[in-house]
Amino acid sequence: MSVPPTSPSHRAKSRVTRRTVIGAVGAVAAGAVITPTVMATTGDSGGADTGTADTEAGTTTETFPKTRSEAATGAAPVEAAFPIGYVGVRWGGTDETTGGGIRLRDADGTQGEWKSLGDGGCSVANGGGVLIAAGQAAGYELKAPDGATGLRSLALDTLHGPDRKVTVPSDPTRLRGVEYLTRAAWGADESLRFKADGTENSPTAFFPFQTITVHHTAMANDDPDPAATVRAIYQLHAVTNDWGDIGYHFLIDEAGRIYEGRYSGEDGLPAHDADGKLVTAFHVGGFNSGNLGIALLGTFTEQGPKEAARASLTKLVKVLVRQHGVDPQARVTYTNPINGTQKEVAEISGHRDWLSTECPGEVMYGELDRLRTAVATGR
Repeated sequence: MSVPPTSPSHRAKSRVTRRTVIGAVGAVAAGAVITPTVMATTGDSGGADTGTADTEAGTTTETFPKTRSEAATGAAPVEAAFPIGYVGVRWGGTDETTGGGIRLRDADGTQGEWKSLGDGGCSVANGGGVLIAAGQAAGYELKAPDGATGLRSLALDTLHGPDRKVTVPSDPTRLRGVEYLTRAAWGADESLRFKADGTENSPTAFFPFQTITVHHTAMANDDPDPAATVRAIYQLHAVTNDWGDIGYHFLIDEAGRIYEGRYSGEDGLPAHDADGKLVTAFHVGGFNSGNLGIALLGTFTEQGPKEAARASLTKLVKVLVRQHGVDPQARVTYTNPINGTQKEVAEISGHRDWLSTECPGEVMYGELDRLRTAVATGR
């Protein structure tokens, strides 16, 4: 789908409710004001739909493609019945990507060059996998990383699948003045959160907020369709990784658009419940509950984020620390509310502060002090 993420097609979908935070005052810094937000959940069937969806006042009907996928095991060449936009790769036995590679193949049979699977980015350190942009390839071939076992891959098409018609609010959604795209607005297929028997794969759980962790997705920069990339990340995390949902609370693309991540219900703020508690996501293995994850789309090992993304990250973090009444420049002792595990970290940390990973990239990690200062001082 070629519709730009700023169009109405990328605004929130399906049945719409205007959610006012109830009982969240105790979780908000003194004097903070919360703007009611318009939220939505997708209500599509997941298949082709050429009918007309019912709409409510202040909404419109938009269309997103259903994500198509094809799974494979091992390193044998893979072909798909659709143009491959992304390839997700998973393995066991090691968290390293050394020795691993992928070679894409065009529709005419032309083989590309072998490319590294990358530095492991964010997901590998969490027991997940890597997601690689494939540029509408017809097929691919893999090399397993050194010491890897159980190599698996997933071809993904988030652009050309059957239509899903859903209802979206006509107006933008905002969190205390900061505009963001709801899950429905970037095309989240809510059916992916459920198992075949209809039960929720990873039911929501809420705990008091403690920290913020910054990530990068370790994918290609200058992404031509970041909303499609977010849908691919969602599919990889929710289904392939079996996390039941996307791993982050928020994502930010290079143009500064903010995407709502992990589902948190239909009451309260995005990423929170009506009492201001944080929904548990999957972004720092072993340290997730109470830890809010924000991922910047792209790779920031040798370059920093673009100014628009940097500005949106600062605005979003400023809103969140004021909401929870914390000092953005503090050192804190995070305590896992499930098992009591503790770790001393900065209130605003990078993924590598928690686990052995390159995330959020060397350059972005070096910018975290500037982020803390900007959030604290407004400069």
